[in-house]
Amino acid sequence: MNGDKLIRGLLFGGELKLMAITGRELVEFAKQIHGLSRVATAALGRTLLITSMMGDQLKSEDDRVSAIVKGGGPLGNIVCTGKKHGIVKGYVENPTLELPLGPDGKLDVSMAVGWFGELVVVRDMGLKEPYTARCQMVSGEIAEDFANYFTVSEQQPTLLYLGVRLDAGTGDVRAAGGLLIQAMPDCRTESIDAVMAKVDDIKQISKRLEKAETIEDVLHSLFDDCELGLLEEQWPRFSCDCSGERLEKVLISLGIEELSDMKEKDHGAELKCSFCSKTYRFSEDDLGALITEASTKEHDRDADTH
Repeated sequence: MNGDKLIRGLLFGGELKLMAITGRELVEFAKQIHGLSRVATAALGRTLLITSMMGDQLKSEDDRVSAIVKGGGPLGNIVCTGKKHGIVKGYVENPTLELPLGPDGKLDVSMAVGWFGELVVVRDMGLKEPYTARCQMVSGEIAEDFANYFTVSEQQPTLLYLGVRLDAGTGDVRAAGGLLIQAMPDCRTESIDAVMAKVDDIKQISKRLEKAETIEDVLHSLFDDCELGLLEEQWPRFSCDCSGERLEKVLISLGIEELSDMKEKDHGAELKCSFCSKTYRFSEDDLGALITEASTKEHDRDADTH
């Protein structure tokens, strides 16, 4: 069992729902497999944290939620996919990008991500078509952008904190944490005001985790005067479900002509999973077998149309 944890809870007897996550290990894992720079670690790490929380809210084991951050900055798109139990995977287009520190002396995530594009959330619930929602970016800081998405696209007033702290020398992940609080339909204004009064303290969560406080202790110190009730726990992790079989289907979808070209000119094919950086190699014989399979499928389709 890893050291990361995801906790659900309620405030004021259920007027607000709460999710909190610690994700140092999953963010560090992403940093290692993708060779992330400091600013890329912070940006992807924040997106992994919120996608993990969103994934844990799914009902079925087969459901998926994907978040694509298209901020328009030099970091490129950030793509993360989450599923139940907080399992998450993700990547960023330009993982080695590094920028000077911002005016506040912190990593300039906003400038790396950009705020000129849109945040896209795709929910695949096993229906004919996935449900896709889009919302304009507002800051490139990730937390503000997702909070705006929940409020505008899902009509769910949301307070969201996401923080990733790195070692100034090595770039290792020292702490990573997130907090998602959403008001329920019958929530009183005074309950919302009581939570909003704690925003400055909430912004210190990752610092407190870095000092080895547990997420439970942090939540109790923040919200015990808000009738905090902690419910179930999960152990989130970075995990990719790619496989040779899935990539074979990708190759077959390219068509017989493209496969034949790879076989004759390249004498094989090499595909790399964007999410986990694992490389899959296909020999000439492998491609020959895929060409045969593609030909059979094409013949069957033609037979069905006559």
